[in-house]
Amino acid sequence: MKKKGIVFLVGVLIILFAFAIQKNDKFITYEVNLKNQKIDFFWKDSLGNNFSNFLKLKNYLEKNHKKLIFATNGGMYKKDGYPQGLYIEKSIEKNRIETNNGDGNFYLKPNGVFYLTKDKKAKIISTENFKKGKNILYATQSGPMLLIEGKIHSTFNENSKNLNIRNGVGILPNGNLIFVMSKQEINFYEFANYFKQLNCKNALYLDGFVSRTYLPEKNWEQLDGNFGVIIAVTK
Repeated sequence: MKKKGIVFLVGVLIILFAFAIQKNDKFITYEVNLKNQKIDFFWKDSLGNNFSNFLKLKNYLEKNHKKLIFATNGGMYKKDGYPQGLYIEKSIEKNRIETNNGDGNFYLKPNGVFYLTKDKKAKIISTENFKKGKNILYATQSGPMLLIEGKIHSTFNENSKNLNIRNGVGILPNGNLIFVMSKQEINFYEFANYFKQLNCKNALYLDGFVSRTYLPEKNWEQLDGNFGVIIAVTK
């Protein structure tokens, strides 16, 4: 009986492990340590043309003797590729913060701002609590917030049928960034809950069906697309 019990326990553990793998396989993730990795926001090249996708950015960087390690689209944008809401690049404000009400995910309040400082720190904060400062190096506004101080956005429904590919960013307890993109269509609640399981306090939705991620170290190379701001890690 004792031997059978051990065999049974091992079987249960194998099933649970397989389930965990299957569950985590829904997402592609990339953790960024701001202390030793270079992260930048890109929108237009030196000639004023939108990068639009990771292939153009990759080629541009290679011409400048740099390598693209990771990239993801960095927020919502208008038809012409212009960022929606606040956008700061290299401490220059290129688009103003938007506090109006409207339709669509961007306006699902609270929305928020993800920004990086010159002293290599990251913050995700609701739009209403955001304050501009000279120390901000990069910033992008998007919405909705996924997690607000550890709590899932109050409007999200666990059983929602609003399914879509989604990408977002959170801050881990150690201060590192975690970028996440779903590999399949999911609802907002499940997406936010994944960040909560990672023990993020705050997380921000970046975009939906247009989302792309470039991460060759995990055999994930989506070089197509036509969007606005790009967040990238280079070396």
